Amino acid sequence: MTAKDLFDLSGRVALVTGASSGLGARFAQVLAEVGAAVALVARRTDRLEDLARHIEQAGGRAVPLSADVCDRADMTRAFDAAERALGIVDILVNNAGVVHADRIVDLPETEWRRVLGVNLDAVFLWSQEAARRMLAAEKAGAIVNISSVAGFRVAKGVAAYAVAKAGVIQLTKALGLELAAKGIRVNAIAPGWIVTDLNRDFLASERGAAIKRDIPLGRFGEERDLDGVLLLLASDAGRYMTGTTVVVDGGNLLA
Repeated sequence: MTAKDLFDLSGRVALVTGASSGLGARFAQVLAEVGAAVALVARRTDRLEDLARHIEQAGGRAVPLSADVCDRADMTRAFDAAERALGIVDILVNNAGVVHADRIVDLPETEWRRVLGVNLDAVFLWSQEAARRMLAAEKAGAIVNISSVAGFRVAKGVAAYAVAKAGVIQLTKALGLELAAKGIRVNAIAPGWIVTDLNRDFLASERGAAIKRDIPLGRFGEERDLDGVLLLLASDAGRYMTGTTVVVDGGNLLA
């Protein structure tokens, strides 16, 4: 195998949650570009269908699957549909996530549970389902969880988000340990400030400028800055890596 072949995902089947926009859509396109057939999961069916068409027009394979990541029945249907259309999922990218902006004394229990449900509980449940199916099919595979630098340190107003992302880091270690002997690697990516449609206006504000001054590399990340680490963790290039979290933040945690 040559160095170029290490990142080839031909014959592999990936499932990406939160694939309708932002990083999830980018992850799906990148995986498809290197040969993976991709199941696109999110609630916004129209966006998934547009993305699937884009991937197929570029020569890839993709199937749009509408699902709420917190709904177990939706999850089972999504995996079943992915298997019928593409084959056993052997790459799972747990990308779906939500944010909030509530100080602890004002944070409603319903909001706490919503954020933990999407950002942590769903990561466990989808990882568990993917692992069970890979084990039943006697297939090795890779699970990539999307955490955040918020999982390493906190800021005011994002307690639930920070707790959930810290939980993802620990869950990644636990899954990596228990599944390693079966050939299923589990790793996580902890992005820093990455510009997406959701935060573009905020990062262009005076507050954003102040945040950028604290980033050693002197800029916010772009979606493409996560391409390399995604492919490393999903492909044979990272075949001796499991249970680890790779920080991609321009050095922000060092500041």
